[in-house]
Amino acid sequence: MPELTEKKPSDGEGLLTSGCLLLLVLLADAGAALVVAIVLTARGLGRRAAGAGQTATGVPPVDWGPVLGFGALTLAVAATAVVLLRIGHQVIGTVQLTLGALLAVHTLGYWP
Repeated sequence: MPELTEKKPSDGEGLLTSGCLLLLVLLADAGAALVVAIVLTARGLGRRAAGAGQTATGVPPVDWGPVLGFGALTLAVAATAVVLLRIGHQVIGTVQLTLGALLAVHTLGYWP
């Protein structure tokens, strides 16, 4: 009977590793969401200050900023989910995939 050269981690170690990995991934996604929020807020404040003394002469141009910002965030979350699923972390990957789907719906809400 051949001996196993790899040592299997116990269930406690696997849960701890998965929990820490999930926490790190969610913190990274929260940081990325904060960057998107700051950029979109700064763009909104810049547009408001620039148009304070002007009168409206027509329809404003379509703003693709929120679609691109949230789309990039959705892509990052979905790519992280696929990587996590490929390396064997099904629970964490599923949470990421669900978060990516919610972000995709939110992004489509900003579509002009």
